[in-house]
Amino acid sequence: MTLPKGRPAEPIRAPRGAALSCKGWPQEAALRMLMNNLDPDVAERWEDLVVYGGSGKAARSWEAYHSIVATLRRLEGDATLLVQSGKPVGVFTTSSDAPRVLIVNAMLVPAWGDWEHFRKYEAMGLTMYGQMTAGSWIYIGTQGILQGTYETFGACAQKYFGGTLAGRLVLSAGLGGMGGAQPLAVTLNAGVGLFVEIDRERIERRLRLRYVDRTTSSLDEALGWAEEAREKRAPLSIALHGNAAEVHPELARRGVRFDVVTDQTSAHDMLNGYIPAGLSVQAATRLRARDPKEYLARSHASLAEHMRAMLELQKSGAILFDYGNNIRKAAENAGVTDFAYPGFVPAFIRPLFCEGQGPFRWVALSGDPQDIYETDAALIRAFGDNAHLVRWLRLARERVHFQGLPARICWLGHGDRAKAGRIFNDLVASGRVKAPLVIGRDHLDSGSVASPHRETESMRDGSDAIADWPILNALVNTAAGATWVSVHHGGGVGIGYSIHAGMVVVADGTPDAARRLERVLTTDPGTGIMRHADAGYDDAIAAARRHRLDLPGVTT
Repeated sequence: MTLPKGRPAEPIRAPRGAALSCKGWPQEAALRMLMNNLDPDVAERWEDLVVYGGSGKAARSWEAYHSIVATLRRLEGDATLLVQSGKPVGVFTTSSDAPRVLIVNAMLVPAWGDWEHFRKYEAMGLTMYGQMTAGSWIYIGTQGILQGTYETFGACAQKYFGGTLAGRLVLSAGLGGMGGAQPLAVTLNAGVGLFVEIDRERIERRLRLRYVDRTTSSLDEALGWAEEAREKRAPLSIALHGNAAEVHPELARRGVRFDVVTDQTSAHDMLNGYIPAGLSVQAATRLRARDPKEYLARSHASLAEHMRAMLELQKSGAILFDYGNNIRKAAENAGVTDFAYPGFVPAFIRPLFCEGQGPFRWVALSGDPQDIYETDAALIRAFGDNAHLVRWLRLARERVHFQGLPARICWLGHGDRAKAGRIFNDLVASGRVKAPLVIGRDHLDSGSVASPHRETESMRDGSDAIADWPILNALVNTAAGATWVSVHHGGGVGIGYSIHAGMVVVADGTPDAARRLERVLTTDPGTGIMRHADAGYDDAIAAARRHRLDLPGVTT
């Protein structure tokens, strides 16, 4: 078989250890994280440069990938590489404190900011869909969304079920890079979950990573297992091989009682992500290539049935919430209009955002799991009075399988992130951690997204679609000296529906790194408090006062 131009014959894996292939650790960190995004243990389809989310890529083409790698290896410590939608386009001398890489993905002039125009430009080789952390080189596998999912289901349990999902049955669909976290998040909250997935390879991956407990193609067998576990109040996750557009209507017809219903299919991209009823993954691939208009028509028809079934389950008493895949808008486009239910952020997460809390993640560039265990222990010592955080870190060590470079995630807020950065830099400086640590986050954070169907849904002041905030986040993190900064369009919910920003900063044990860490890990969560205080949230205003943030536009 002839490989596509530039595609390696062997899979990509990031270097390990303390030896540099670049001219400094900031450049080496960017190089290793780009490669780690494409590690076959991490990426959904590394051969196509697709990391997760149906079509979220790390680089525009294999030629672009190789050019990025070569440029990072020659990049000086006072220069900045500019990446335009997955393609390196310039290197400029800046300063040692400036970012080594600045990335912008999929940005379109607003009147052209829809899937139709994006796909046209993508076909011309002019742009790339970067999702959130695919095109910003800080994806860490399914673990990256795991704690946020754990927090969401935990908040749901607290609000509706006395603080636990024990004896409760959850229904969802989609076990890709984002949805794959749901089974483990449900069982970590003591619940029983049924997760429908059409792609058997995704199910096998979740079994291998121990994110899901059992699998079957029999609905009767799955329901039998689920009911037995529910009666025993025993945690259990079940992957059912099938299509939600077919399974969910049958569940509604049978009158199966669910306590919680949500969804993580790739409904944000009805062409490249969602699979219509009646098609295998392979058949869907063929139809998509042969007749995209027919594919989209079948996708929308299937999603309409999928959504109507979820609404029937809601009428039967289930707590129904949107998990940020834009399924409500896709269903509306498919002709379903008689529904109303909240997204997960306004329903469960916004109080955390008001405190500047969000998904703080870090990666051991050494490749040695022991380095992550050292950071776990250090954070437990430093934050021992935070029982929720300590429980999470211990659960993560017991239950979370590393994908690619060893990594960890936990939710930390303003003040605590900077403290963690100091701890990590000291661990590297002392040699207790054998190589530098990369510190980043999901773009799904308190101050870095404008996404009216997800993170900024139902803002108190009506500012759901105001996109100044993520741009300000990117600009201030650039000024503060983040190692690389990214701005993306469309991640999570699809082209036209979001603008978001990411940042990464490297702890290499040096005094210069310590100063950058202190600045960036203050500005980054600080913009989250700023954004929510400006919107009038009392919790955010109180947090701004407590942290003595200078917010001239807000009465604190």
